[in-house]
Amino acid sequence: MIGFSSHYIRHICVFSGSSLGKEKEFLESANHLGQVLVKRKIHLVYEGGSLGLIGGVSIVAFLGGSQVLGVVPKALAKGDIIGKTIGEELQVSTMSDRMNAMFNHVDSFIALPGGLETLKKIFHISS
Repeated sequence: MIGFSSHYIRHICVFSGSSLGKEKEFLESANHLGQVLVKRKIHLVYEGGSLGLIGGVSIVAFLGGSQVLGVVPKALAKGDIIGKTIGEELQVSTMSDRMNAMFNHVDSFIALPGGLETLKKIFHISS
């Protein structure tokens, strides 16, 4: 029998590419997702930075009042490779530590358009 879950999503991880994509609808969708997170009072956990589609989600969510946590490997935090992390930043040692930290901080995941790395992360969390 299928019933209603008493589990509410409070923290969600979003994976996406660090580019804007080829279609303007991609950025519009990313911005809309940020608005939905704010409206539903859902906190965002993401890979840090402010570039591309994921930057759009994080900026809109943060400006709207959602708590935003960027999980960044120390090697990426030192330079300007991913842009400035929006909200709080949790620095970890490795990419594997990054995935584990994100996995442990969230209730669910969403993937927006991205490249092979985004696809790899989807498979990682589903295994």
